[in-house]
Amino acid sequence: MAANILVVEDEPAIQALIAANLQRSGHVVLTALDAESALQQVRQTLPDLILLDWMLPGMSGIDLAHRLRAEERTRQVPIIMLTARGDEHDKIRGLEAGADDYITKPFSPRELLARIKAVLRRRAPQATEEIAEIGGLCLDPATHRVDADGQMVSLGPTEFRLLHFLLTHAERVHSRTLLLDQVWGDHVFVEERTVDVHIRRLRAALESSGKHVLIQTVRGSGYRLSATPAAVDEAAAR
Repeated sequence: MAANILVVEDEPAIQALIAANLQRSGHVVLTALDAESALQQVRQTLPDLILLDWMLPGMSGIDLAHRLRAEERTRQVPIIMLTARGDEHDKIRGLEAGADDYITKPFSPRELLARIKAVLRRRAPQATEEIAEIGGLCLDPATHRVDADGQMVSLGPTEFRLLHFLLTHAERVHSRTLLLDQVWGDHVFVEERTVDVHIRRLRAALESSGKHVLIQTVRGSGYRLSATPAAVDEAAAR
């Protein structure tokens, strides 16, 4: 699945090469030549992942990583550091600044894409094409199909994205604000009650298969998807 990736690299030729390889792999690429430009990009659209060069003019990549991790809105965005510094001490500094991975230049496009895929699988599974399955409910993002114990389920695009996020972040409670940011995008301004409408539509689509009970309302907090027997019984009782 295409991910929105911000490439923060001050060498135009290297930036263009990275962007071209990412685009050929189906990703949507945003670019910035320095930290300030990167922050402007992030304010407009929250990326799924940031490729961050260590040596930037002005604010360094390390300082930018610290700043991104200090802000609630960007705290969970995966970061891969790109640098010519290969010493263990430097790698530790990068990871302690909040980077999820560290790639030493020069690197091959295949290595970069493999690292991106691995980090997204860990930190943003909804941005990958991995099949998600819980409690007999299976979603395949590559074919855009949802299967509930062998029964095909037809979903609209928003309900599909909503179910994908819930499946890949199961057993956790998600506020309406978080769901709006992750499913609709944090640059889209809609009311929080919009989430309730689409949750109702999603439950209605799953009702004939009985899987609607997996999507639970947590009063005063938001929603979660859970396949544990106790949680299913509790949801069915409501």
